[in-house]
Amino acid sequence: MLNPAAFPDQPAPDHGELLHLDNQLCFALYSTSLAMTKLYKPFLAKLGMTYPQYLVMLALWQQDRLGVNALGARLHLDSGTLTPLLKRMQAGGWLTRQRDTPDERRVTVALTPAGRKLKTQAKKIPDCVVAASQCALPELVALTRQLQALRGQLALSAQDS
Repeated sequence: MLNPAAFPDQPAPDHGELLHLDNQLCFALYSTSLAMTKLYKPFLAKLGMTYPQYLVMLALWQQDRLGVNALGARLHLDSGTLTPLLKRMQAGGWLTRQRDTPDERRVTVALTPAGRKLKTQAKKIPDCVVAASQCALPELVALTRQLQALRGQLALSAQDS
C-alpha cells in the first residue's frame, strides 16, 4: 500500500479504503502485467514463442553466450524455472546449451542461426506495444525507469526482511 503521507496534496484514504483492491499497487502491477502479456501473445504466436521465451531471446540478442546463472540473474528467474524453458527452446532450435569443459556445473547458452534470425522478425513488436499503450515514447521510457527503480527497492527490502 502506498504511504499517504508521501502525497500531501492528496486526501488520505480512510482506513476502510486501505484494503480496497484498486488502491493496491501490487494489484495495479499484477493486472498490468497480465494485460501486457495478453497484448504480446498474438505477436509472439507468429514467431512460435511464448512471452518467457521472448524475454530469454531479448537477453540473448543483447548479449549472446551467457551462462545460465548470468541469464537467470538478468531475467530474475531461478534455475528451476529457467532450465526447462531453455531445454524447450533448444529443442525448438533457437539456442544451444553447452557444459563448460573445466567446470561441468556451468552451462553456457548461445543463439543458433535460427535464434538470431528471429530477431529480425521480432523488431516490429516494440512499436506495436508503444502504439497499443497510446502513450508518448518519453512517458513509456520514464515509466520503465520508475518501475526498474521500484523493482530495485523492493528487491533490497526483500533481502533485508
